[in-house]
Amino acid sequence: RSGNLGEVKRSGIAFAAEVRGLAHALQETKGRLFQYACDADLGDARCKIALADPAFRGNGALSGIASPRRFTASGLTAFASSWFTHGLVTFTSGAASGQSVEVKQHVKAGEVVTIELWSAARLPLIPGQTFTITAGCDKRVATCRSKFSNVANFRGFPHMPGNDFLTSVSRPGSKSR
Repeated sequence: RSGNLGEVKRSGIAFAAEVRGLAHALQETKGRLFQYACDADLGDARCKIALADPAFRGNGALSGIASPRRFTASGLTAFASSWFTHGLVTFTSGAASGQSVEVKQHVKAGEVVTIELWSAARLPLIPGQTFTITAGCDKRVATCRSKFSNVANFRGFPHMPGNDFLTSVSRPGSKSR
């Protein structure tokens, strides 16, 4: 018998190790997946969007803190609501300095900008604390086209037939797809 060690967990003075057989390698994803959504990360070498461009990046400061995951910000009123949804906040001052957290939701209501994060920032968050925020991408071809004008670098397969096509039944006298 042969194989590899997988996940190792330690608890006090004891540990538990997962033993994986040779067949485990067959379950690992190799290469690209055929899926509707883009598999590139916004701003990486395959996407080619320059996130340093001021159109895709903003600098702000916390103006009110509702929780470690939700706050109001100043300095971002030039951007439309949802522009930074799925983006990334990187704190540039305070206890969370250097920490990057994904944006769950960006809402602009009049002159009030609210940012909600997927996970909590390091505490304490204080008014005046600064951050940089980058635009977000939901990995759909429509967003790639309208928000970034980058369809040439879209890394998904939006025209792939779905389950509705695969499970459809041909009827006599109907035109084939």
